[in-house]
Amino acid sequence: MKTKHIIILLIAVLAVGVIITTFADASTYTNFSDAAKHPTKEFHVIGKLKTDMPVTYDPSNPDYLDFYLTDDKGNVKKVVYHGAKPQDFEKSEQVVLTGYMDNDEFQATGMLLKCPSKYNDQEKPEAFENKTYGTN
Repeated sequence: MKTKHIIILLIAVLAVGVIITTFADASTYTNFSDAAKHPTKEFHVIGKLKTDMPVTYDPSNPDYLDFYLTDDKGNVKKVVYHGAKPQDFEKSEQVVLTGYMDNDEFQATGMLLKCPSKYNDQEKPEAFENKTYGTN
């Protein structure tokens, strides 16, 4: 084989490897019941914090947080997150978790919070057309 053919073949193999790696790492959005069917696969689960159930966090052990989350189908599961508790965690409107099911608990490897807006509909600024400005 010519050197040119070997280089093209290596580039093709690397491209296929990158594509396979990209698709293997991609996780999908789902709910707890679907995630439980595939316990070794990583998923994104979107839900709301169950505020009437306990949240366990001890600042002396900042790498452990557990709480209960309700997914979009109404399933409630205990979530274990090995990381620091995010600021304003209890105020979040929505929680997006990345992780996998382990028995009846969701082991979260990542967490994003959607916090409530700091703007209220009643506090909208006045429109510019209602203002009168002097002319020079």
